[in-house]
Amino acid sequence: MTGTTTEHARIVIVGGGLEGLAVAWQLAERGETDVLVLERDTLCAGMTGKSSGIVRCHYGVPSLAAMAWYGVQVFTRAEEILGTDIGFRQTGYVVGVGENNVEPLHSNVEMHRALGVPVDLIDADAVRSLWPGIHLDDFTGFAYEPLGGHGDAYLTGMAYGARARALGVRIRQSNNVVRLVSDDVGAVRGVVCADGTEILCDTVVLATGVWSPALAATAGVPLPIRAQREQLVLVDQGEPTPDVPTFSDLVHLQYIRREPNGHLLVGNSDHSDPEIADPDAYLNRATEDFVETAIGKLDRILPGMPDPRLASSYAGCYDITPDYNPIIGPAPVEGLFLAVGFSGHGFKISPAVGRLAADLLLDGISSDPAVDGNEFRYSRFDEGKPLASLHPYAGAGEMR
Repeated sequence: MTGTTTEHARIVIVGGGLEGLAVAWQLAERGETDVLVLERDTLCAGMTGKSSGIVRCHYGVPSLAAMAWYGVQVFTRAEEILGTDIGFRQTGYVVGVGENNVEPLHSNVEMHRALGVPVDLIDADAVRSLWPGIHLDDFTGFAYEPLGGHGDAYLTGMAYGARARALGVRIRQSNNVVRLVSDDVGAVRGVVCADGTEILCDTVVLATGVWSPALAATAGVPLPIRAQREQLVLVDQGEPTPDVPTFSDLVHLQYIRREPNGHLLVGNSDHSDPEIADPDAYLNRATEDFVETAIGKLDRILPGMPDPRLASSYAGCYDITPDYNPIIGPAPVEGLFLAVGFSGHGFKISPAVGRLAADLLLDGISSDPAVDGNEFRYSRFDEGKPLASLHPYAGAGEMR
């Protein structure tokens, strides 16, 4: 092993985005502060800032629903727990389905209630009272989470980092890790940075999202992760949108939430034909076709918009796995721990990701009986046992 300088830490976390910082924070809360976070750019400068920030517990995988519920509880008490406002706005969350998806809607609501999630089945009149002017003729059933809403992933990640630092974790920015260091038997023993610095450790936590496959490959670990480009548009209705719930439209396969300035953020829930992209070279705005489709869908359920126009657009990349669920746990080589493949779920479950990773790193088992850490194991794909929704929705199964 070579390097101009050699340093040591018990745990090195590669990636200073939302998930890496969540792991650092929760490790520190558990008393493990011999932790070094390495970020190649500035904290949360990658895909964290592209998150749409939806907060909901509506999943068909019980462990994910439980993780999201823990996230809601942390976000609700963020100023107490993290010492700052993280931009969470508890506007409520509504999911609307067509006749073909009423049965899974009811089954999922029953499962969520069993987990302790406050959620109700409501009718169209109740939705209209929450969002005046919404057109719901295409919908048959609705569920409402009053404690859901939306938040700011960048502010949240920075809050995790600040809390971790306050507890003793070291964080270095502009510190690019170029490869993992392995010993003669293939165990990972550290990292090498672009400046030649070698940092030896007991465990490397890989939390680099869409960029994780290249680094994992330096330790001989193939990651089944691809970067899926996702486009978002911001729509000015012609007058500011009042405070309304986040709305998940599983009929037209879109989601809508209010921005702080009154614009509407509109995103895609149709992943039947994913666009795989280079995370370092992709179009960072919506295409004309996407804008036309998104505005058309939006106009279908909000036909009374006074003077709708495109305010702006952008795009980001999900780090998707074959089952659209994360990998959280040991890699198939000693010394490497994975927290990757969040597939668009990462913001809402990030507090629980940090907690589960800390549990597995320090104790080897999840501390939450509702979250089975083994479900997120790396080997599930080779075993032919992908993690799937118990009650999938037709048309939106990948993200539910």
